[in-house]
Amino acid sequence: MDVAGCPLPDDRLYDLEHEVWWGPAAEDGTASLGLIAPFTAFAGPFHAFAFRPVEGVVAAGRSVATAESARLTGAVRLPIAGEIVARNAAIAARPRLLNDDPYGEGWVVRVRPIEPVLPGGPLRTAAAVAEELAGAIARRRIRCWPRTPDVELSEVGLECSAVLARLNEEVARRSPGECVLLATDDATSPIEMVRWSDQTGYPVLAQRREGTVYLFLVQRVAAPVPRRRG
Repeated sequence: MDVAGCPLPDDRLYDLEHEVWWGPAAEDGTASLGLIAPFTAFAGPFHAFAFRPVEGVVAAGRSVATAESARLTGAVRLPIAGEIVARNAAIAARPRLLNDDPYGEGWVVRVRPIEPVLPGGPLRTAAAVAEELAGAIARRRIRCWPRTPDVELSEVGLECSAVLARLNEEVARRSPGECVLLATDDATSPIEMVRWSDQTGYPVLAQRREGTVYLFLVQRVAAPVPRRRG
């Protein structure tokens, strides 16, 4: 399922109060827990992550980890009581996994619940939370992207040639893998960005239009391969 441009897999359950997902359940009854994509998009790139040294059964609402971005520091809390059986060490080494793959490699902990988990109460299906989540996304002006932008470049009011010159400068400053979100109101930008990507070899991962403004998510790659010359 997609809610206001943000992914919300149908095979999980969701606790919007704590902004986490739960599942899918394994044969041994354990399930993974992670942060929902709208929250990671709102937080921006995470740069620090630490697990809490909790043991045994952890009560519902208790914190199991802390994640920090430039915008906020937040606790990752269990929606239901359970025992932590695994921690994702990859996140401590690379917190950006929370942003780049929140429903996959960005899982936080694996939990064995003390009681059977069914939809209802703190954990609800994607369909049950979709309307409420859409409202929260609108209020907080959240935009979900395939990868979280490292920098936003607003170039409203400039001709496309000037916009692309600024974009070239910004992309050149980025490290491979980093992304630039470009905002422009130039009506020719959808066509010009295709040409720019072909000429530079840098991919446009996603684009959308919001009113008169066009948004493009561009990624710096280590070895760009132009598809045509200028």
